[in-house]
Order: sequence, then structure tokens, then C-alpha cells
Amino acid sequence: MKIFGRSYHKPDYKFIITLAAIVAFGLIMLSSASVAISFNKFQDNYYYLKHQLVNGFLPGLFFLILFSIIDYRFWRKIAFYLLVLTIVLLVAVFLPHVGANYGTANSWINIFGLSFQPSELAKLTFLIYLAAWLENREEKKVSHVSEGLIPFLIILGLIAILLFLQPDLGTMTIIVAFSLAVYFAGGANILHVLGLITAALLSIIGLAKIAPYRAARLTVFLHPELDPQGIGYHINQAFLAIGSGGFWGRGFGMSRQKFQYLPEVEGDSIFAIIAEEMGWIVSSLLIFAYVYLAYRGFKIAESSPDKFAKMFTVGVISWIIIQTFVNIGAMVGLLPLTGVPLPFVSYGGTALVVLMAACGIVINISRQTRE
Repeated sequence: MKIFGRSYHKPDYKFIITLAAIVAFGLIMLSSASVAISFNKFQDNYYYLKHQLVNGFLPGLFFLILFSIIDYRFWRKIAFYLLVLTIVLLVAVFLPHVGANYGTANSWINIFGLSFQPSELAKLTFLIYLAAWLENREEKKVSHVSEGLIPFLIILGLIAILLFLQPDLGTMTIIVAFSLAVYFAGGANILHVLGLITAALLSIIGLAKIAPYRAARLTVFLHPELDPQGIGYHINQAFLAIGSGGFWGRGFGMSRQKFQYLPEVEGDSIFAIIAEEMGWIVSSLLIFAYVYLAYRGFKIAESSPDKFAKMFTVGVISWIIIQTFVNIGAMVGLLPLTGVPLPFVSYGGTALVVLMAACGIVINISRQTRE
């Protein structure tokens, strides 16, 4: 079928069904994991679930459908303006009466009672700009130092610095990681990429050691047995939740750790509650669902009609998989705790809306792939 000269066919339903299954499972598990903290803070067992539905899922579904209809080439045309918008919003979090401080980070904007995280939006808008930037350069230029590496570092460095100042090291790490994946897929020199990865890892370790709370996370990652009632409390409670779930789990709603024992049960630690209640089998199925979503996404990228579509799709899938690995890896002790949420599952309206919107663009690309 042709619309305005563009050839469209059926979207990748396997991608859509897998995405829908993960989102639905996330809402179900959030309803269980957040019961105790919801009641303790708001005297409403389903406060977090209701907010996720109203502020995350429903607007996310709207943008997913809308962006799956809008031709993906539209985003390429406005990529530069999206980058400018991203920078403005990341700066706005530091402005009085606009930026909102929750905990130790200045990573929110509050306008007329509406709060959202520009850092989450930056993942999508910066990715769009990066994909458009790579399409406008031949592979020879991308692999060149002056025409590829240096401009890439300048653009990425600007975003990374603004995120570091908030400070939001977790989001900064995710954006740097998927940007490197897209940069490599766009034709970058492998030696340049390896050098950037090494520099990024050393920088993250250095930044972690500067701040006391980040240094504590690094220490407890290397020695989780230290101070189980202090800096090691979070990770040890996560181990306890995952271990007590065993093969079959305690059963839906039967978690003990969610009753004020494990911190951030509705957010960063929700995978530990899933493992405790649903056991090894369901937890493994969830991980498999993420892997299959990535497989379908990379299939879409492989058959994309142009380089922009390919780079964007690679970026979205890398973003989802890297963030999933960082979150689950932290819960099982493979990585330090970073505060990175589990995609489509953890509580967070802005994160869910932006991810679903990004997947809407991928769905539109899947309707125009080469058959």
C-alpha cells in the first residue's frame, strides 16, 4: 500500500506483541511490588499503579500509536531543533521555580504542577539527532578523526556534562553506552570505539570515587558482605529477595521484602521482587522477552529503508537492552547499583512515555522495511 508516495505494509506484530506483554507484566508486578510503600506514604494500596497508568501508560500508549502513524522521516527533518530543545530542557532543571529537586538530583522540571524528567526525553531526542547526523556522513567521514570522532565527542560530551551536573550518572551512562553502539553501527573506526569505551569506563570509575555515595556503591559492589546494615543493606536485601524466590517463587503478592525491607521496590529494585514472588522461571521468561524484543528490533534495523531508520532502531534497541542489563545486573551483583530503572516495568511516568514513543517510531519503520 502506498501513502503519499511511501510504500507501507503490515508492521512487525511480533515486536508489538512482545512489547505489549512486557508492559502489561510490568503493570501487574508494579501493582504487587508497590502495595506496602503506597499505603505507607499515601494510605492507598495502588497509588503508584494509578499514577503509572495515568501519567505513564495512557500517554505512552497515545504517543506509541501516534508515532507509529507519523512517517519516521519527519523526525530526521527536525533533528537539530530537537537537540536544541534537549539542551534547553537540561539547562532548565537548574533554573529557580522551574527545576525540581527530588533527593540528591536536580533532574526534574515542574511547570504548572506537571513534573517530568528532561534526562529521559534526552535519550530519545539525542538519539534522533545522532541518527540524522550519522546519515549525513559517509562511512569514511565517520571513521575519520576530525570529521567523525571529534564532532561526535563534542555533541555527546555536551549532553554528558549537563547530565553529570544534575547529577544523573545512571542516565548519563545509558546515553553514552547506546550512543557508542550507534556510532559503531554507523561506520566508526573500531579502535576509536574501543578507546572511547575504555575512557568512558575509567571516567565512570573516577566519578564514582569523587562522590562519597558513589564510592560506597563501588565499595559494596566489590565487597557486598561489608556493612550489611549500612552501605551494603540495599544489595544484600536484593540478594535475599532473589534467593528466597527460588525456582517457583513465593507466589504473586507474597513478597516479604516489599514490606519496608528492600529499598526502591517500585523502581530500581522491582526485578528482585519479581524474582521473589514469581521465581526463577518467570524471571527468566521476562529476560527472554527482552532478548526477543531486541531480536525483532535488530531484524527491523537490518531491513530498514535508509541509514537514519537503521541507526535510530539500533539505538532504541541498544538503549532498552543496555538499561535492562544494567538494572538486572545490579540486582544480581554483576554491576554496581546505579539507580537505573528496568525498562517498561519500573515506576516512572516520563521513562515509560518516552520509551513507548520511541517504540512507536520503530513500529513505523517496521511498516516500511524492505520485504
